Amino acid sequence: MRHPQAQHAEAGTGLLFGIVAYLVWGFFPIYFKAISTVPPLQVLSHRIVWSVAFLLLLVFWRRRWDDLRIALTQRSSLVTLVATSILIATNWLVFIIAVEHGEVLQSSLGYFITPFVSVLLGVLFLKEQLRRLQLVSLTLAAAGVIILTVLHGSFPWTALILALTFGSYGLLRKVVKTDSLIGLTVETFLLAPLAACYLIFAAWRGEGSFLAGDMRINLLLLSAGVITAVPLLLFAAAARRLRLATIGFLQYITPTLHFVLAVLVYGEQFTSVHLASFLLIWTGLIIYSWDAYRALTASRRYMEMES
Repeated sequence: MRHPQAQHAEAGTGLLFGIVAYLVWGFFPIYFKAISTVPPLQVLSHRIVWSVAFLLLLVFWRRRWDDLRIALTQRSSLVTLVATSILIATNWLVFIIAVEHGEVLQSSLGYFITPFVSVLLGVLFLKEQLRRLQLVSLTLAAAGVIILTVLHGSFPWTALILALTFGSYGLLRKVVKTDSLIGLTVETFLLAPLAACYLIFAAWRGEGSFLAGDMRINLLLLSAGVITAVPLLLFAAAARRLRLATIGFLQYITPTLHFVLAVLVYGEQFTSVHLASFLLIWTGLIIYSWDAYRALTASRRYMEMES
């Protein structure tokens, strides 16, 4: 058993890693706004190509080639990782389109809804039981989406696609026995040939943005791999060191920053209907987080009594 002081230091390191990861994700709109002149499909393709290059270097540095080979040859896990690669690519593309089209508020809404989607998917596919407060939080979130749809007059497709793809991605990654580094490497490796072919085709047609004369754009596109992989690896390191309840609270940093950027920096329209919708969803999130904290505390006490 580790010394309490060592456990405290480990938790402090995990908290730092988690905060940095969610802050990087929270400021993603600034990065994608900076390359908004590049077509979304090209941005996605560069993100995939440079991510796999960076991740393969990490695999080589950490001597994880055997783990990568096993993940690529195990049929059961490979089929699941094909599905997760499609889901994460779709999520990335929709997010890029949302930012470039001035819909950062929608991305904020999507990532606020994601925890509820995860709970619902757990009930449907993992046969998890809904606790009473979880049902209340889901009802409030659903009411917020309905209000936005009925009173604002438009269905929040972008937000729901982001929530569904990321929630489904989390579900599948939960059942596949592959860690963050190897899993993401396989996902980007599977997508890389198609992404590279598209970039070559765009360059052949004279429509490629990379090496087209703008050095700032070139450097930003080159950095896409690091920007994609680093927060994911930091998050994985944080998850190993922190309690689930702490991670649950930290995850709201990202959509909160998206919300602040959308309303205060980019001046996106935020009406009384948006306010009512977000208030319902935020209330649901508070109830959801409190319920998760209570459940985790009760579980820990039970385990202490049993030991």
